[in-house]
Amino acid sequence: MDDYRRLADRLADDIAAGRLKPGERLPPQRAFARRRGIAGSTAGRVYAELVRRGLVVGEVGRGTFVRAAPAGTGRALVEAATAAPVNLELNYPSAPGQSELLAPALAPLLRPDVLTEALSPAAATGTPEARQAAAALLATPGWRPVPDRVLFTGNARQAVAATLASLVRPGGRVGVEALTYPVVKEIAARLGITLVPLATDEEGPRPESVAAVHRTAPLAALYLQPTLHNPTSVTTSPERRRQLAFTASDLNIPVVEDRIWSFLTDDDPLAVHAPGLTHVVDGLSKRVAPGLTVGFVVVPEERVEAVAAAVRSGGWSAGRFAVAAAVRWVEDGTVERLVTAKRADAARRQRIAEEELRGFTVRSDPRAYHVWWELPAPWRADTFTAAAAARGVAVTPGPAFAVDPSRTPDAVRLGLGSVPGPDLRWALRRLAGVVRGGAPGGR
Repeated sequence: MDDYRRLADRLADDIAAGRLKPGERLPPQRAFARRRGIAGSTAGRVYAELVRRGLVVGEVGRGTFVRAAPAGTGRALVEAATAAPVNLELNYPSAPGQSELLAPALAPLLRPDVLTEALSPAAATGTPEARQAAAALLATPGWRPVPDRVLFTGNARQAVAATLASLVRPGGRVGVEALTYPVVKEIAARLGITLVPLATDEEGPRPESVAAVHRTAPLAALYLQPTLHNPTSVTTSPERRRQLAFTASDLNIPVVEDRIWSFLTDDDPLAVHAPGLTHVVDGLSKRVAPGLTVGFVVVPEERVEAVAAAVRSGGWSAGRFAVAAAVRWVEDGTVERLVTAKRADAARRQRIAEEELRGFTVRSDPRAYHVWWELPAPWRADTFTAAAAARGVAVTPGPAFAVDPSRTPDAVRLGLGSVPGPDLRWALRRLAGVVRGGAPGGR
């Protein structure tokens, strides 16, 4: 178990035993770090974990306070959270018969002569065959990437990390949606990058916000999710994409465009409008499966070597076996069949969510594999997450996505893709019951 979780467990035990009483203020994180002899970042994770468990509440400008809780909570509550039988935090869709579809392409790679080559180190630039296959896979109705500009990483997260590392020096600023992919927050912290929230509306990031933020202090890059944004499911309109691309071009700001969910749509990337600035990131974890995956980044022509160098120095190279498998899955039509099946599956799961969460404020898209649930008062994201975990359902609290810690939404993201349909319906019904104030019956 991570050290920060051990420390959180000790505090949870103190709360459960009454040694820390409701309303009591915890020491500032810096003081806590000094007393425990730990890094400030570790102290921050301890406090964040306690918030996630619903044991404390942070109030901007005042501090962190023990929350009033029923007897018997504390360690038991986190055990319920980590053992939740239905996990709506994860979101890796699986199509019926997926393993049977994937297996035939792997068999030829297991021949000793082929396997020797497949297990050798892989370059960030892959092979000509792999670049052609990736370009075909990522193509949209209005865009086809140049194969020689495709680079490969172990997964899409690594593609984001490598691209940002190549673009932004430590201390640099990156504009992002006010709610963003939590892993990007972790990547930024490790790279010493400051994320700056951009104002958004129902169409995504507002171009005037990009310009205003850049005027305040120059942005080194933008990280955007214009297609089925995680967590809100917003897809930026074609006109807004053109406006964003024009703004980025006018200000000469490079763009990292995360298209991990783009296989569920037919929209074109920002690269159509700003090819000299846009770095398109994608991967196979959602399209295919998370266990044997590959990340892709399509870069502007003059950026190939810089991003490839970042991939090498960061240790983010793709495995040659995974790349070889991906090429076969693309060429034999397996990926296309999986995409077709998952588009239909996402639509079915959205209908379940619509039925079970009817009457609540839920933001989503009929094509998406997640929904954003804005909780009704008096529910807060942290207390609802803890209550859901105690009833067997794990969800992701809204503050996990917030760039500005002083503006955290009372909402949760529900991943629809990783659990069987009947379990999804049960979990959503149970969550609705929690909000309505009555726990539903047995499973």
